[in-house]
Amino acid sequence: MATLEGFLDFLRATIRWKVEGLSDEQASARMLGSATTVTGMVRHLADTERYWFRQILGAVPVDEVGYAWEDGSGPSHAWEMDGGASLAGALEDYEAATRLSRAQLLGRDVEEELRGRPEVVTVRWVLTHMVEETARHAGQLDVLAELLDGRTGE
Repeated sequence: MATLEGFLDFLRATIRWKVEGLSDEQASARMLGSATTVTGMVRHLADTERYWFRQILGAVPVDEVGYAWEDGSGPSHAWEMDGGASLAGALEDYEAATRLSRAQLLGRDVEEELRGRPEVVTVRWVLTHMVEETARHAGQLDVLAELLDGRTGE
């Protein structure tokens, strides 16, 4: 479990690293002809953490999970860039969500079965899924950051 947690924490740090230095204007820019923005991606990642670690792993009732932007009951608000969209605020929310995720993992067995979805998944499955989900979005953020400020990285 430590290996999966380590990879996930590395990717979480990569998310922050990829977007550091972008202005709110840059982070709210739609570069791909869709609603996708840097700020929206970070918001989406925060609520993805909430879903998998609080709602599914922690069995927290959906109305108590603390979703900020999306809860599966309607359209996502993560991608809506109003005048108050702040990358710093989205990153703070993401950090708060990841802290709660880490707390949900304490004392868990990787083979523990979780039954909050139609199919049964294990803690290992959730961690593996979050590694791939976070890695995919880190790659997307890498491309967006390069389009916005020309920066490239590993």
